[in-house]
Amino acid sequence: MSNKINFEIFLLINPKKIVISANTFPEFKNIYEKEFKLENTSEQIDFEKLDFFLSQNILKIEKILNDFIKRINVIIDQKQFFPLDLSIKKNNYENFINHESLNYLLNEAKENCKKTIDDRKIIHMIIKNYYIDNIKYSSFTESNKSGILSLDLSFICLSNSFIKILEKNLKKYQISIDKIACEDYVRNFLINDKKNIFYMTKKILDGYNSNEVLLVNKKQKNEGFFEKFFNFFD
Repeated sequence: MSNKINFEIFLLINPKKIVISANTFPEFKNIYEKEFKLENTSEQIDFEKLDFFLSQNILKIEKILNDFIKRINVIIDQKQFFPLDLSIKKNNYENFINHESLNYLLNEAKENCKKTIDDRKIIHMIIKNYYIDNIKYSSFTESNKSGILSLDLSFICLSNSFIKILEKNLKKYQISIDKIACEDYVRNFLINDKKNIFYMTKKILDGYNSNEVLLVNKKQKNEGFFEKFFNFFD
């Protein structure tokens, strides 16, 4: 196909509706959006209806784009996720508290989380509070002295089996998942933002929340905002 457009595709999935949105970048102009409301009394995702919805829209979008959709960002309902809060600390008695100290603690927290969540994948890793010698900070501050660094973290995790079913649905259209976001987490940032959930999802996936640690796929490493401090791979 020629005359290709730079674009990103977003797919929102919850028990009540499915929405697909195609947007150009960097200006983030919407060029296609379709919503499918579901009469669903359960809290589970109806994958058969998702498949039908994709069959009705993927080809239409590709014709508009004059290109094939290869990757898609997926926004999923909060009820599908497993939340986990974790606190961790490190005694820096011999060294100053710096970004290396923070990086060490975050890696340790991530590994501890993985031991707890069983067959689930970490989707969001958020730093809620920083403490240096039991003094609370809303953002990280380096210290020119040794001491105790502590963190309160929240993890939002998704079942690997759910991801595999979703991947199977998308694979029928030669599409793979780019990134996943939790719908309720994204909506927390929409209060004072005039843009829609897809625009905010794009911002969050690009590092909008400075207290979220971006987990980068080993096969697709991108330099994001947070990577000047962290270099985590999922």
